[in-house]
Amino acid sequence: MAGAADRGRGRAARLPRMSGPVMFPQPAPSASPGVRLGILGGGQLGRMLALAAARLGIPCHVYADRADSPAFEVVRHATCADYADETALARFAESVDVVTYEFENIPDAAVALLERLRPVLPGARALATTQDRLSEKRFVRGLDLATADFAEVSSRADLEAAVGAIGRPAILKTRRLGYDGKGQAAIREGTDLDAAWRAVGEAPSILEAFVPFEREASVVAARGADGTVRPFDLTENVHRDHILHTSTVPADVPAAVAGEAMAIAAAIGAGLDFVGVFAVELFVLPQAAGSRLVVNEIAPRVHNSGHWTLDGCTVSQFEQHVRAVCGLPLATPRRLGRVVMTNLIGAEAERWPELLAEPGAALHLYGKAEARPGRKMGHVTRLEPFF
Repeated sequence: MAGAADRGRGRAARLPRMSGPVMFPQPAPSASPGVRLGILGGGQLGRMLALAAARLGIPCHVYADRADSPAFEVVRHATCADYADETALARFAESVDVVTYEFENIPDAAVALLERLRPVLPGARALATTQDRLSEKRFVRGLDLATADFAEVSSRADLEAAVGAIGRPAILKTRRLGYDGKGQAAIREGTDLDAAWRAVGEAPSILEAFVPFEREASVVAARGADGTVRPFDLTENVHRDHILHTSTVPADVPAAVAGEAMAIAAAIGAGLDFVGVFAVELFVLPQAAGSRLVVNEIAPRVHNSGHWTLDGCTVSQFEQHVRAVCGLPLATPRRLGRVVMTNLIGAEAERWPELLAEPGAALHLYGKAEARPGRKMGHVTRLEPFF
């Protein structure tokens, strides 16, 4: 049964229920994979996932809690309801064969309910580990991978002790929620700790030592249920006001460093038994450092720094994710040239007429009704082909 927002728009034919990721024999038994994909979250990532699924003939049902969700515009089946609405969640699950998500801050109770009804990929362990910055840091350290020094902060007194142990500069971050610099406070010489504690809402947090990095980079990789890993090329990222500004591929690092980054991603994917696309954000240390890569954060989903793959690669991160969670073979990514992806933040999206007219520029607008400061409204990709 489809959700309320889906009534009156027709229904897809009922397909047999499936108890797990669908593995198709070769050749495929029909002209399309025959699986229905549910997507939790209706933002731009959900929108691009649904568009990628459509290329493969896979119908999507999007569940989100905002009526103006951009992903609703590109699917026939949509449910607009609260993530605590158990009835709506159950109906959503009945209409699909497998569920995935476009953002990690999904209530635990919603995921638990859905998992009783349908496979949810990536799985609950990967989601729980990466929803909490403290558990994520401990997981990464458990793989013998480098992270910034960190300490748990649950009170004002903990913050005082953590700063004493780690020193300044450091970054105070809430353990849960927070993105694009939200839920963070810089701790520098002279920073008032009372003000910093109030800035993060006195919420359970983590204090991280400042990492004197040379550049920021990320690996976006797909991992299938059989353990196959297909990483995209290492991406170099530049942030402005804590928001990703540009992603450039290939990253300006030696081949050995890029190879180390791929190995780090493979280890994290295996450690989480991950199925789908994920991203590992990295700090690249200066040449004189011993180990040159430090893990910053893990995103258990398609990632902003992977948007370049839509126009600069033979397969996008979104299609790879759909393939992975639906049990289809992963493609082998091949980059088409040097690529620069630039985010359009707030009013920058109003430049769309000139960007549409720019030779070689590929414009993506997310269909958001209101351009606000700090809001990602779209992106533009520029490709210098190999030939």
